[in-house]
Amino acid sequence: MYPAIQPYRQGFLQTDDGHQVYWELCGNPEGKPAIFLHGGPGSGCSPTHRRLFDPQRYNVLLFDQRGCGRSTPHASLENNTTWHLVADIERLRTEVLAAEQMLVFGGSWGSTLALAYAQTHPERVSALIVRGIFTVRQAELKWFYQEGASWLFPDAWEGYLAPIPPEERDDLIAAYRKRLVSPDGAMQLQAAHAWSQWEDSTITLLPSEKHRQSHVSDAAALAFARIENHYLVHKGFMEEGQLLRDAHKLSGIPGVIVQGRYDACTPAKTAWELHKAWPRAEFHLVDNAGHAFDEPGNLAQLLAATDKFAGQP
Repeated sequence: MYPAIQPYRQGFLQTDDGHQVYWELCGNPEGKPAIFLHGGPGSGCSPTHRRLFDPQRYNVLLFDQRGCGRSTPHASLENNTTWHLVADIERLRTEVLAAEQMLVFGGSWGSTLALAYAQTHPERVSALIVRGIFTVRQAELKWFYQEGASWLFPDAWEGYLAPIPPEERDDLIAAYRKRLVSPDGAMQLQAAHAWSQWEDSTITLLPSEKHRQSHVSDAAALAFARIENHYLVHKGFMEEGQLLRDAHKLSGIPGVIVQGRYDACTPAKTAWELHKAWPRAEFHLVDNAGHAFDEPGNLAQLLAATDKFAGQP
């Protein structure tokens, strides 16, 4: 990756409905405008994400989506939907980046949000890089949160099931919702850590203690689990199959799709379907990677993608 850098400017976007959204600008103020959309939802951006872009050629905006990272109120579900986030991105483009167009980069949930933004504002997207494709369809949710990935990771699955009594296991997303919005703080935290550990234990092709520690603190686990579960309960606040149905709206946008072949979180079938629906985009199915962006195979393709678009208008 590119060397570690610090933001040259940072601040908060004040919304009119109770949120303060943290943002930062990195790289070259005169460089190509770009925005990075983190995963989860509920994870927040990290200093490592800055290193996906050449700091000499890019002016990159990173931000913590509503309720997570440095944004406040912490772990809030109020006024927190896909379309609130799309509106936040548009305000950040105009008020912070001050750009007519920008490259949009999103992975995992960030790919969902990137596709939603690009389909809503295609004229504002100079290029689109997405990886670990997730479109919040019912089959995708069932695979990872009900039955499917559980067959690959039966040991980690036991920890995910542990907070939920047998009689509630026919709908695990709903059972977790009940606990994550409970007034019982201890119950919330138990559920938050179990939910977070399931994803953090399955995100890479090979076991990774670094990734297992991604949401080890109470605050990180709570924001991640509460917000992610909230979005899944509401099916991403979209119609079933909407992002693939409307992929034709991306026809004028150059892009790159990067997908780990052995991604257990967001299996390659969805990325393949996006590739078919958006043939203009380059498609890279990476044979030696799972879901995490920083696995070597995925990382090499993502850096090649940001380099590819760096010199283009």
